[in-house]
Amino acid sequence: MNKLSAGLFDNVTNIMVEEIKKYLDKGAVILDVRTDEEWDEGHTEIAQHIVLSVIPSEIEKIKSWNKPVIAVCRSGARSGQATQFLESKGVDIINGGPWQNVDQYVCKS
Repeated sequence: MNKLSAGLFDNVTNIMVEEIKKYLDKGAVILDVRTDEEWDEGHTEIAQHIVLSVIPSEIEKIKSWNKPVIAVCRSGARSGQATQFLESKGVDIINGGPWQNVDQYVCKS
């Protein structure tokens, strides 16, 4: 990776971090869309867990939170799918990428 592309990647990462922090400050719900097995291996303590495949049947539950949402998964691909789908249904949502991206900014008790 050359210096220019590294700098572009850093800007994207910084924008993503700022957006995650902004959403957390607004009281966003963290929505983890990974499988049960992945969830059991580790997750953000305060996250809600709804497997990607059942998101369509859980739209009303997600909307009932009345809060912005940060979707997470293992790599960012499934949370990206969840983000696109839920955004099309009127949910204020961003793709947080891998769950650890967001977990590091959550206050631990």
